[in-house]
Amino acid sequence: MTAAMTAPSWLGLEGRICVITGAGGGIGRATALAFAAAGAKLVLLDRDEANADLTRAMIAKGGTEAIALPCDVADPASVAAAGEKAGRLVGRCGVLVNNAGVLRAGTLDSVPLAEWNALLSINLTGYLLCAQVFGRQMRAAGRGAIVHIASIAGSEPQAASGAYSASKAGVKMLSQQLAVEWAPQIRSNVVSPGLVETPMSQAFYAAEGVRERRSAMTPAKRIGRPEDIADAVLFLASERASFVTGQELLVDGGFSQMLMSLIPRPGF
Repeated sequence: MTAAMTAPSWLGLEGRICVITGAGGGIGRATALAFAAAGAKLVLLDRDEANADLTRAMIAKGGTEAIALPCDVADPASVAAAGEKAGRLVGRCGVLVNNAGVLRAGTLDSVPLAEWNALLSINLTGYLLCAQVFGRQMRAAGRGAIVHIASIAGSEPQAASGAYSASKAGVKMLSQQLAVEWAPQIRSNVVSPGLVETPMSQAFYAAEGVRERRSAMTPAKRIGRPEDIADAVLFLASERASFVTGQELLVDGGFSQMLMSLIPRPGF
């Protein structure tokens, strides 16, 4: 998506109040900056209040209104408090980006139940809690859009990642169910990133040769950037996607289409 396409006149997001979870870094920060450039008002939520405030400071340099609030999406009381304060300080939510998430290693034969539940409480239950709290504000206004960040790991099992794949598969179904139950006032869609370098995945790329091997496996021949995901989120949240709901948008540089290309075919 080009810079011209993200101009406010094209997206129709001027003045919309957008709530972004996990806004302190990576995809969350890139998404917040993209919404700010489109003229939206930002509510930045993160357990790490300092990083959320850093995102707010970056946005403020461009003259856009934003507030940063501490929020643990796994804690119903924390989400409710953030929703009440955001509504009081800024106004009713018009767009929710469910982005907060964690990745923890572990094989299914030995992952502790506490680890399994802790990841699900953030990556899946947290999405529901935020949708409930901010969805009420959208329904009161008669319109709204939710974009959930899932992963290609929600469709293809990612081994040795504990509950991660299960959580992202759950996000996809949660989004579809919300799209049905809350229509026509609220649209709900999913963006599923492929190989993207973020603070959560940066350690992988520190290993020698990993970047080159991963890039070679992707038709686009590069690793994704947080801005690639932010552009897709921006579109699905905007008026340009007003007839799109219950859908998943893969943003993976074509990686998910590579299965047949990995099969040896002598003579081809």
